[in-house]
Amino acid sequence: FLFIKAEKHTAEKPKKEDSAANETKFPNTVFLQRLVRVFFGCLAAVACGMLYAVYLSTYHDRKFWFSTRQELEREITFQGGSGLYYYYYKRMLAAPSFERGFYELVVDNRTVSGQSINAVERLSLYPELITSLIYRVTGSQDFVEPIYFYIGAVFGLQAVCVTALFVCSWVMSGTWVAGMLAVAWYVINRPDTTKVDHAIPLRDNWALPYFSCQVAALTGFLRNNISSATEMFCYLTMSATTFTFLLVWEHSHYVLFIQGLCLFLLDSFDLQMADIHKVYLSSLFLAYLFQFQNAALLSSPLLSLLIGSVLARYFQVALTSPSRHSSVMTSDKLCKKLIPVNESDFILKFLEVKFGLNTTTDFVPNFLLCQESFQTPGQDLFLRLTQASVLPFYFLVLTVCLLSALQAIYRRLSGQPAHKTYSLENGRIGEQPEVVYHVFHTMFFGGLALLFDGMKYFWTPYVCMFTAFGVCSPDLWMTVFKWLKLKSIHPVVLSLILSTAVPTIIGFSLWREYCPRVLAELSELQEFYDPDTVELMSWIRSQAPVAAVFAGSPQLLGAVKLCSGSAVTSLPLYSDVDLLKRTEDTYQVYAMRSAEDIYKLLTAQKTNYVIIEESICNELTLNKGCRIKDLLDISNGHVVYDKGEIYSFSKYGRFCHEIKMNYSPYTNYFTRVFWNRSYHVYKVNSVISFQY
Repeated sequence: FLFIKAEKHTAEKPKKEDSAANETKFPNTVFLQRLVRVFFGCLAAVACGMLYAVYLSTYHDRKFWFSTRQELEREITFQGGSGLYYYYYKRMLAAPSFERGFYELVVDNRTVSGQSINAVERLSLYPELITSLIYRVTGSQDFVEPIYFYIGAVFGLQAVCVTALFVCSWVMSGTWVAGMLAVAWYVINRPDTTKVDHAIPLRDNWALPYFSCQVAALTGFLRNNISSATEMFCYLTMSATTFTFLLVWEHSHYVLFIQGLCLFLLDSFDLQMADIHKVYLSSLFLAYLFQFQNAALLSSPLLSLLIGSVLARYFQVALTSPSRHSSVMTSDKLCKKLIPVNESDFILKFLEVKFGLNTTTDFVPNFLLCQESFQTPGQDLFLRLTQASVLPFYFLVLTVCLLSALQAIYRRLSGQPAHKTYSLENGRIGEQPEVVYHVFHTMFFGGLALLFDGMKYFWTPYVCMFTAFGVCSPDLWMTVFKWLKLKSIHPVVLSLILSTAVPTIIGFSLWREYCPRVLAELSELQEFYDPDTVELMSWIRSQAPVAAVFAGSPQLLGAVKLCSGSAVTSLPLYSDVDLLKRTEDTYQVYAMRSAEDIYKLLTAQKTNYVIIEESICNELTLNKGCRIKDLLDISNGHVVYDKGEIYSFSKYGRFCHEIKMNYSPYTNYFTRVFWNRSYHVYKVNSVISFQY
């Protein structure tokens, strides 16, 4: 990005001189006003974060009856396979020392059958390592249970996330009323802003709060009227949160690449000069070291973007967009050649299928495309945002800021000098670098959210923040009035009135409509109980050998690992191609394959017990193409097309149905040892007995 600060400091001088002249007249009064404003703003930000954490904790306890459950039932509430991460937290606490526990995770041969893995690297377990260390050092075991300490840490990070959004909106608009409105929209749209409701240990829930802090620090850093001390604080905060974000989530470098593109555009149009590329480079280097020389970081598009920008500056390439783009493309190709990564071809193939450029019968790409996070969001997302009134105001704010930014870009490319000071009378909100950055930010993430439903957890929080900033910003209303050339009423006065009246009306309407709903959620006791899963886990704990290896769906195996500690054949980790291949082999129990084929696949993974789930074997959904058995039939070539209809055909019946008949040859290879309404557990016979 090759940003320099000289122009920024030059632009600050006139404004700082004027403000200095005013402050010499009433120094104590101005300082006291600023202190009071900052104090109450910080108090409101922290209060919003703490109240949100208390709200999440109360709602979680009411939803799962968490405080009244036994330990096993509490662990089962970690849904979607996310309980696997909590297992490692428990394992660290059970180790005789932190050092010993860390070593056992780095050389872990107790998780995946037949493999020794570095669990810290592969599963990004630094959150569990740090949380377990704090739990040990602080002596928290004397007054709080491990599971409450763990989920409390996650809820505390959600409070940090909300506080960061508050601060970000406050910094941009100049009033902490915008922060309160942003938090209100965030809480109202909770199903679309966070996953913490049902899957607490997910990496997203640990990582996104750090990203929110990084964006807030970046927003403050991009402002033109901050002191050198504030600038340094923002820079250091940005550095620390960027490194932590890279450390705790394996997909974070893709998110930072999108952010880097926003800053790249900002620099290409000469709207802001800053030294931000050093933050990315240093954070990538440190994360590479802490993640045991993770090659994925060296071949990441973020590093390619950074290298292209550095080379463009170093070789004195002209600072025009086309030349920079070519430098980035060249560095990207160079990284791919020097640092080959096996997963890169798989990701490319996946994207080709996603965007309709290619088709495939392979199970893994089609399985990933059927995951909810990778599917296109439904219309209900936009309906919910519209009902909460955030989407209409978002489009209004985005339109004004985008048009104003385009005007600023046109003036800059035409050679017109930029304003040395930013004042309300100018009515040019698009010349503020932090505003232009957030315009690019929300547009990029919004475009991705239209393609992948999982991206809404990045986009929606910043929709709430950006919209709250806009409706509370006098600069935005002043920009509109300048375009309209309003003369009947003084535009400055009217913009100040609207920036106060509009958020007040919105806040009152939200309070009136949604406050009773939020309170009703906290007072309503929901019934969540899964007796079949509890019965299965109890049987595994009491009847299965300690060294047994279990095969099943990744989500169920995550719960098996957490509740029993037994080794499993695969993990609920969809970013690892090797584990996905093992998952495909395990899922063959739902395909139309012979008993001998299934037996060979399971014994190759050293499986002792295989768990067949009724919900998968007899799955009934409207989207039939995404059922596990349909994906397997397509992958195995057991699909026949007849007059536009699709049928599955094989000389063997579907294994999960046939094995329940208890006749040869299935009984030769497998013996049923447990069953209930939801699960059937079969022992994989070590000695084959042929019965006819």
